[in-house]
This record gives sequence, structure tokens and C-alpha cells, in this order.
Amino acid sequence: MAITVATVADLVQRANASIKVHEQDLNAADSRLGDGDTGGMLARVIGTMAEQDLSGAADPGAALSLLARAAASATGSSLGTLLATALLTIARETKGQPEIDPAARADLVGKARDAMMARGGAKLGDKTVLDSVDAAARALSGAANPAQAVSAAAEAALADFR
Repeated sequence: MAITVATVADLVQRANASIKVHEQDLNAADSRLGDGDTGGMLARVIGTMAEQDLSGAADPGAALSLLARAAASATGSSLGTLLATALLTIARETKGQPEIDPAARADLVGKARDAMMARGGAKLGDKTVLDSVDAAARALSGAANPAQAVSAAAEAALADFR
């Protein structure tokens, strides 16, 4: 299924509903390694993104650019900055395209990963979110069921982390 502005808008709304359910779990997990605010930060960022009216966006790239700006304005955290960087990277790559071809997903996620690495300075294997993004990029390549493939890849990346 091609990714359109409507697809992007639906994904953000679903992410917003999901983060509300998982915010405290993420905070609890983060408190074991960090300052315990990852869930709250993601809820704030995704909530701000969900408030954006994407209906006037000319294409998915324009919608993603709007979301990147919203994400950047909602937080100064390193993870929020990396999320905005990923969105902006994919926005630039898809600018002017009426829809994003599903076959391009792996390449786009790979480019987002590379931009996140350049921005944040981390490397694969440093046990950061980049390891999961990399696993997703690899899983998307030729996946018949992208959601299932990414979920399995994320679980595998988490197991490697442990």
C-alpha cells in the first residue's frame, strides 16, 4: 500500500493513541537507565505532531516536514531531535511525490538511520535507538508483511541489547 498524506495522518493519530497507553511503561524502563522521562517526552512530541493539520499538505514529504518541525518545537531532548532528523530526512527524499512507494521504505528508513547517526554521533552497536532503526530498515527490505517484519526486528534488537 502506497503511503499518502492520509496514511501519514492516520499513523500519527494511531501513534498518539498508543503512546498514551505506554507512556508510564516507557518512563519506568527509562528510569532504570536514565532519567525516566522518555515516555513523557515521546507523549509530548507525538501529541504535538497529532495536533498538526496535515490535510493541506501537498504530498507525504510536505506532511513529514510539518511533523518534523512540530517534533523539533516540542522538545530539545536528544531522542526528540533524532526523531525530527529522521522525519526531515524522509521528507526531503519524498518531496514532490504524490505518494511513497512501499518498495522505498527500507531505503528511506536506512537514510533516516544514517542521518540520525550523523546528527547524534552514535554508531550501530552502541545500544541506542539506532540499533532498532537499523533492524527495521533491514527487515523492511522485501518484507511481505512490513508491520510484522519490523515488530520482529525490534524484538530481536531488544534481545541483542539485553
